[in-house]
Amino acid sequence: MLNHVQLDLLKKHVGPFLFCFFTVMFILLMQFLILHVDKLVGKGLPIMIVIELILNNLAYMVVLALPMSVLVSTLIAFGKFSEWNELTAIRAAGVNPIKLILPVLFCGFLLFLFTAYFSNYILPEANHKARSLFIDIRTQKPAFDLQPATFYDNIDGFNFLIRDIDNETDSLFDIRVFQEPTDTRNRAIINARSGWLESPDDITLSLFLLDGSILRYIPGRQGRGETLEKSTFNKYRMSFDLSDLSFSRSNPEQRSRTDRTMSAQAMLAVIDTLRQEQQNEFLKFSNAISRSEDSPFSYDATTIFEMNEASLRDTSQIHNSQFVTLNLLHNITAQRSSLNRAINAFDRYRPELESLKSSLSWRDFRIAEFMVEVHKKLSIPFACFVFVLLGAPIGMLTRKGNIGFAAIISSVLLTIYFISIIQGEKFADRMIISPFMGMWGINIFYLTIGLILTLHVSSSFRVTNLLRKNE
Repeated sequence: MLNHVQLDLLKKHVGPFLFCFFTVMFILLMQFLILHVDKLVGKGLPIMIVIELILNNLAYMVVLALPMSVLVSTLIAFGKFSEWNELTAIRAAGVNPIKLILPVLFCGFLLFLFTAYFSNYILPEANHKARSLFIDIRTQKPAFDLQPATFYDNIDGFNFLIRDIDNETDSLFDIRVFQEPTDTRNRAIINARSGWLESPDDITLSLFLLDGSILRYIPGRQGRGETLEKSTFNKYRMSFDLSDLSFSRSNPEQRSRTDRTMSAQAMLAVIDTLRQEQQNEFLKFSNAISRSEDSPFSYDATTIFEMNEASLRDTSQIHNSQFVTLNLLHNITAQRSSLNRAINAFDRYRPELESLKSSLSWRDFRIAEFMVEVHKKLSIPFACFVFVLLGAPIGMLTRKGNIGFAAIISSVLLTIYFISIIQGEKFADRMIISPFMGMWGINIFYLTIGLILTLHVSSSFRVTNLLRKNE
């Protein structure tokens, strides 16, 4: 059971944690809207589609905001605890400060389990739905929006040019409509002095024209030229089908998934398939060249010796080669001949070798990319545990519990953390370092510092003492 002091310390975390969590979520949401506002505005999208897109993108924000909030709340709670001399009183009572850290550390571990589950099961589905919506929005045509003195051609078969638009009455003036020919209508140019638009529903649009003329181009028969037909009207109505302009949503399950939209189990299955494909490619290549008579990977020793039987009796010149097979030959001429045959055979198989190397390397890179994402699903959530172990002793040592000081310290630590994660991901994707080190390196570093600082505040252990002993 938790004592009064431990409960009070946990309560000190709640307010700063919630405040930081919603603040970070708001900042990330504003950043998302600023980056993608051009994709959402002017598309005529239903408001529920926009809300769903935002909600799906909140998932990755939650995974980032939780570790940040843990660090800030831990710094503030333990900073206040130390600032108000409660830590001094606890030590005077003979209570080890590590007993205060353990309940918070346990809560951090529970939060790690929740975030890891969220990152592995909920985040991929949210990313997949958001990606599918983005693709649907990107392929969506702009809504019917006429602008003065600007050609509008988003309705197939028609071009519109309006000289002026009265925004108060929605009246159109000096209208020109260029009608392209189809199987059911001829090419035509329609002019009108004025007009207006009416839309009884979302997929039908009616354009009413007043005081105008129609110039039709009627194709001639039997090779004759076009005939121009001009007619006038007092009122003319044109109807358009806007179904192509309406938002059409596709089924996300029919779209392929990427590493960001897959769970760890699915990615491990893909990795296993890629490794099996590598083995199959190598076996296929080996079997293909092993069946060849001049394969460099299989040889008949009698054939090599038969190529120069006379020279076998001449043992005056023997070259000690690093290749065991060449040392079996009794003179340098046979050695050179055998070596040349091997080089020629390798040259003939060079294209196949390059193709095999390219195929294996491509799969190695894909495996590295998937492994990075697998480790990331645990490494970032694990920061919830690491930041408790790191923030608690820092808060005790700094003796500052105000949010400004905690914001400065956490900004430095989080900047280093996420820069390391981003760069580690890049290096791991390029196979410069292993995916494990790319994703877990900064966690191991912070965990080590946290353990050292925790020992510092809870015992007489000092790193400087170790350095003095070594001297």
